[in-house]
Amino acid sequence: MGFETKRFQGDVDEELICPICSGVLEDPLQAPACEHAFCRACITEWISRQPTCPVDRQAVTASQLRPVPRILRNLLSRLSTRCDNSVHGCNAILKLDSLPSHLAECEYNPKRPMPCEKGCGLVIPKDELADHNCVRELRALIATQQGKLTEYQQELAEQRLVINEHKRELALLKEFMRAMRVSNPTMRALAEQMERDEVARWAASLARARVTRWGGMISTPDDMLQVMMIKRSLSESGCPPHIIDELMENCHERRWPPGLSSLETRQNNRRLYEKYVCKRVPGKQAVLVLHCDNAHVDEHMMLEPGLVMIFAHGIE
Repeated sequence: MGFETKRFQGDVDEELICPICSGVLEDPLQAPACEHAFCRACITEWISRQPTCPVDRQAVTASQLRPVPRILRNLLSRLSTRCDNSVHGCNAILKLDSLPSHLAECEYNPKRPMPCEKGCGLVIPKDELADHNCVRELRALIATQQGKLTEYQQELAEQRLVINEHKRELALLKEFMRAMRVSNPTMRALAEQMERDEVARWAASLARARVTRWGGMISTPDDMLQVMMIKRSLSESGCPPHIIDELMENCHERRWPPGLSSLETRQNNRRLYEKYVCKRVPGKQAVLVLHCDNAHVDEHMMLEPGLVMIFAHGIE
């Protein structure tokens, strides 16, 4: 709907009047052929009922409507109008294009957001301040949030049930595959391939890591560091259960390949470290060097299913 003509100073040119609502054009659009202009809301509603121009009845669809020319927009913007809040005491006279910004700040706007000064800190419309009750509003807000929390908890419980069911089905499938591997070489190969694919998918989900100080490597981590920090983080990241214990064994230099088995060999082979594709152990100063990511690395520098290297510092 357009602006009421009586709110404008002086006469308004007929070209600036919407033929549908008889108000001054608001957010105008025009028909492509006849170029008749209308308020956006007016013409959109009209066309939804009958796809014709209201003036000359030429066929027109909503997708054919176009913005009015710049000269028409300029004429509209230069019209002088009273503020919408004149009935509430605002005496401002301003150009039409300045009206939106003025309304946002107008002190007479009854719907202007105002902070409550009684202590609750809620922002509410100005015309509701007189009847505002902090305790009532805060209770309502808490009730709403508790309702949302209950919904989230229910959704979470349902998702956990689904996840647990999937885990149970996966465990049964794995037990079946293990049983078949014992008696059927084909199934053994298939199961091994599935396990390799599972490791590859997990590896792809991990972030790349860069080691800036290889000298910070801890070659003989204690059991507490391994179990309480690294193993838990690997499990939470989705590490396939069938390799997690083996990876934890590979934290220690006693299980490292020949190229890393002693301080001397590690120093001699430091230039080869840059070949490693390292993945970050989430939240820890440690990296995974997985076999599936490092097929290009020499055999004397790699193990199946991979290495866990723990550092005192130097992981990005």
